[in-house]
Amino acid sequence: MMILDLIHKFLNLVAPPFTLFALLFLLPPYQFIKYILSILSTVYSEDVAGKVVVITGASSGIGEHLAYEYARRGACLTIAARREKSVSEVAERALDLGAPDVLVIPADVSKVEDCRRIADRTISNFGRLDHLVNNAGVIAVALFEEIEDITNFRSILDINFWGSIYMTKFAIPYLRRSEGRIIVLSSAASWIPAPRMSLYAASKAAMTLFFEALRIEFGRDIKITLVTPGYVESEMTQGKFIDKTGKVDVDPKMRDVQVSIIPVVKVEECAKAIVNGACHGELSSSGTSLEDALSKKILDYTGIKKVLYPENIWELESKIK
Repeated sequence: MMILDLIHKFLNLVAPPFTLFALLFLLPPYQFIKYILSILSTVYSEDVAGKVVVITGASSGIGEHLAYEYARRGACLTIAARREKSVSEVAERALDLGAPDVLVIPADVSKVEDCRRIADRTISNFGRLDHLVNNAGVIAVALFEEIEDITNFRSILDINFWGSIYMTKFAIPYLRRSEGRIIVLSSAASWIPAPRMSLYAASKAAMTLFFEALRIEFGRDIKITLVTPGYVESEMTQGKFIDKTGKVDVDPKMRDVQVSIIPVVKVEECAKAIVNGACHGELSSSGTSLEDALSKKILDYTGIKKVLYPENIWELESKIK
């Protein structure tokens, strides 16, 4: 305990001036370098003509118009959604707009086997995968206290969060092969709290943190574009929500309450901006193995682990080895 007290006192003395030093002398160069890299990234734009793009939730809204935007650029598409008729109509228009081939897969991303099937059929049909667009999502609008049966809202996380994870897991081997990209449709709700949207916001915040972690793990092997739009023309802005009973409802009055005077972006503009951002790409640091991680090397080479970690944990680790 005496050692830990000494460490705490030392950190209390050192941390404040070091933080001030970092803010004054380290942060500005870092921000400047990021700014220069962002400018350089806009010079290069990926040509997706002939490449293969998987889009979930492509039967309406942003997913539908992402399919059209990729089609205009000559990409081959796999489009998946639960509503087979609607997604088939999207496929027809995408072909008219220039997509060389479109594979339609009726699927529910909350089901792990459906996600596996999307990846497998894409590879069987096209032999490659270049962009994965995790777009499928649902929204609930209800005050938390008024929710009648909380178990009816599992679909929010099952579709928004787990659906993206399932799809990503099965796509990883093919994206590594093509040095491809994952486009993640999160939401501004993930960082701007709003009443009646607690569960939806939580699912989107979970997506954001998960893919930020993957960005580090994948490094340059697989790029990640994280999108956090505000209100965009869609079924949601027309009043389609999961209500407090757990059922899908269309309620224009609740739409007016929730959206209010906040501007709603045209879906075509949003889709174009997303694909532009993905094609311009970004530079990211390489992921590292456990043995190569800088944080582990510092602990190993300095011997400070014996000081920082409780003695019983140190002994347990030695026994396991």
